[in-house]
Amino acid sequence: MGAQQGNEEGKRKPAKEHFRTLMLDYGQDVWNYAFFLTGRREMADDISQDVFLSVFRHLNTFEGKASVKTWLFAITRNTARNHMRTAFMRRVILVGRARPGSSHPSAESEVMEAAFTDEIWEIVMKLPTKFREVLVLDAKYEMTMGEIALVLGVSEGTVKSRLSRARKKMSEAWKEESAYERA
Repeated sequence: MGAQQGNEEGKRKPAKEHFRTLMLDYGQDVWNYAFFLTGRREMADDISQDVFLSVFRHLNTFEGKASVKTWLFAITRNTARNHMRTAFMRRVILVGRARPGSSHPSAESEVMEAAFTDEIWEIVMKLPTKFREVLVLDAKYEMTMGEIALVLGVSEGTVKSRLSRARKKMSEAWKEESAYERA
């Protein structure tokens, strides 16, 4: 029995180490992707935590059909969708119950807000989700068309079409911003 127990611990330890490596290597990418999907830091925090809890529970189900990053992003996207669905219900239920804490934002939150309002990302965040997703996965995470298709659950042709439209919308919005600033 002692040998069997030692063998069990030996199997668990590498899995825990592998999980820790996943969190260290991909944690920020998962959070960033969750933020791009939701536009809210608090939701990105919750989603990232839920993603890694799910990964921990189902680490042994990873089949290797796609890269680890693609697998994590697919989980992140599905988790974000679930959060967005339930967020609406929470807002409806909690309206009027929430009390504002402080009317003075912290220096940290002011710095974070200033970073968020960068012109390029403002435009990206205004894009519809289906365009924002492909643009971020392509430009920020340098995923292939096939990987993006796997994450989003669509065909490569759809990815190419959305990416083309996203780039066109970005270009048009950038020209509008530039024209507005010159006027």
